[in-house]
Amino acid sequence: MTASAAATARTVTVALVGTLDTKGAENRWVADRLREHGVEVVVVDVGTREAHAFGSAASVPSDEVARAAGADILDLRDRNDRGAAVTTMGEGAAAVLGGLLADGRLNGVLALGGSGGSSIAARAVRDLPIGLPKLLVSTMASGDVSPYVGASDVTMMYSVVDISGINSISRVVLGNAAAAIAGMAHAYAERADAERARTGRAGTDRASGNGEDERPLVAASMFGVTTPAVEAARARLEELGYEVLVFHATGAGGRAIEKLASSGLLAGVLDLTTTELADDLVGGVLTAGPDRLTAAGASGVPQVVSLGALDMVNFGPRDTVPERFGSRHFFVHNPTVTLMRTTAEESAELGRRVGAKLAAATGPVVLLVPRGGVSALDAPGMDFFDPAADDALFGAVLDAVRDSSVVVIDSECHLNDDEFARRAADELHGLVRRGH
Repeated sequence: MTASAAATARTVTVALVGTLDTKGAENRWVADRLREHGVEVVVVDVGTREAHAFGSAASVPSDEVARAAGADILDLRDRNDRGAAVTTMGEGAAAVLGGLLADGRLNGVLALGGSGGSSIAARAVRDLPIGLPKLLVSTMASGDVSPYVGASDVTMMYSVVDISGINSISRVVLGNAAAAIAGMAHAYAERADAERARTGRAGTDRASGNGEDERPLVAASMFGVTTPAVEAARARLEELGYEVLVFHATGAGGRAIEKLASSGLLAGVLDLTTTELADDLVGGVLTAGPDRLTAAGASGVPQVVSLGALDMVNFGPRDTVPERFGSRHFFVHNPTVTLMRTTAEESAELGRRVGAKLAAATGPVVLLVPRGGVSALDAPGMDFFDPAADDALFGAVLDAVRDSSVVVIDSECHLNDDEFARRAADELHGLVRRGH
């Protein structure tokens, strides 16, 4: 079958995830719009009550969703625990969507919701691959959307009015949402067809991209104060034939690296900027959680790791820093970012945590120790230059990996020195080549 014939025969499917017990009419209206745009609709009911307003049975009714999470819908109704219901239906919807994807019947996901529905939808799409279209129309989209987006490529659209009836505003917003996900789903399916025609196998290339770049993928972590190092290392890796994905170490970036490292898409990880661990330890605003720096090790992905920006903890504007830190040493990076220098005690604990995570890795690891400083602010004459804190960091991390298989390169360079960065890139290249 030619590519054009495949496109003609193609069925493009969008899963519509909604609480049909409370938003049945709205989901029915959106389902009709999706069909007008030429897509098949699989309606997944994540409500816990009878869906009277939907008008017809859902493709995947709520009892099946609950059962996919190992629960019983009647039990959920009897318990009348909204929090438990939201958690269960989110897990069940995730299992349902995973099954549709495995069967080749998922080209996009659309969900409508308030706070509860948005939480369910966010869980439902969390494990889907990057590149698969995911659109959430939510009453919560005008505020902090990080709990819903996480480390995935979720697109959020503010509903403007509550999702309660079809009116002059919701008709436009929900109509746009239907058109948007239909267009994205068609494009996603076209890429899949092109990949099949090009390779002769089902599925799309990594992250469902355009299938044209065959270079091995490397993820790299970067912060403003480690930019020279990562840019130099990226340039060197590109010379060596890699495609480098750079992630800003702001919490979400670290979580994205962890997700990719466990996805099987990466040839290696260049984790020069592990600063999010400092925020997790001390209480800063850019934590990626306690599992940062674990996925590559658990998945056996080759990794080169350093201690970039572990000299700092991140806060917002100066007046938002918690009072308990009043006597600490700060650097106002800009009006919205305040940095706090880690102490020797905190640095030692960070060294122990980094070392323990690396020592537990199942794949090859190189640790590069930059004796000359770990960030642009940690150098002679700069605001965070603190040899005692750095020594505590270096000593603790070296002790933690001493009896492990971690290869240590103890360098007198500063992290941002070109020599150090290129060495990091070359070490990762060596690990990847030996792995293959």
